[in-house]
Amino acid sequence: MITHISSTTLYVTDQDESLAFYRDVLGFELITDVDMGGGARWLEVRPAGAQTSVVLSKAEAFDKSPGEGAYLIFAADDVASTVAELRERGATVTDPKEEPWGTYALVDAPDGHKLHFNQRVGR
Repeated sequence: MITHISSTTLYVTDQDESLAFYRDVLGFELITDVDMGGGARWLEVRPAGAQTSVVLSKAEAFDKSPGEGAYLIFAADDVASTVAELRERGATVTDPKEEPWGTYALVDAPDGHKLHFNQRVGR
């Protein structure tokens, strides 16, 4: 039986640059960093304590283009304070936008990825 989402993959140009962004700007923890051979490296990060992780795969090693892949949506306890904290860390982040279902903002990540984070109403 399927129990949860294990991970998602983002195809990136520079794994070290992406690792620095996810670890140092977003505050994710490094889960795995191993050489897979043939120019491939398994680099996996996740928000502290989370079940689901993000694999930062070198696009070239998998015949992909940087920026090709998943659109990620992360949960946040307080979107406004998350925006302020990410801006303090040097990230480019939109202002929070309120919708009937909750509040969200977008942060620019390496290779043109746009990460969405939201706070749902009543959660």
